[in-house]
Amino acid sequence: MISIIDKYLNLSLKPIIDYMKRRVQKKSVFRTKITKERIERLFSLAKEDFKNNPNRSKKYIELARKIGKRYNVRLTKKQKRSFCKKCNQLLIPSRTSTFDLDSEKKVITIKCLNCGNIYRYPYKKG
Repeated sequence: MISIIDKYLNLSLKPIIDYMKRRVQKKSVFRTKITKERIERLFSLAKEDFKNNPNRSKKYIELARKIGKRYNVRLTKKQKRSFCKKCNQLLIPSRTSTFDLDSEKKVITIKCLNCGNIYRYPYKKG
């Protein structure tokens, strides 16, 4: 008796579960693709518009981060290291940040000139 009920339940729920899996996968792939394109576009706009309007470039970076958080899409390593996480300022060498190499510790030190936040990233000698 139990095996007949189990078979009945498995047969009746399987098509529904399969349909839901396919639907979610297609939606998430499409969504992440669009999200990554939008984030990339916002970062390129921030870099282009920095000379004319630095505050607008900050807004572009804030928007890109919000979109990434909302749709659970990670930023690339290059994107993560191109702005200050504290004040959302675009990090441009000698304009908005200073870059130092520490050969003893093998660390790149980046300091935001806007808020004073310091980032340290390891590097390999190559």
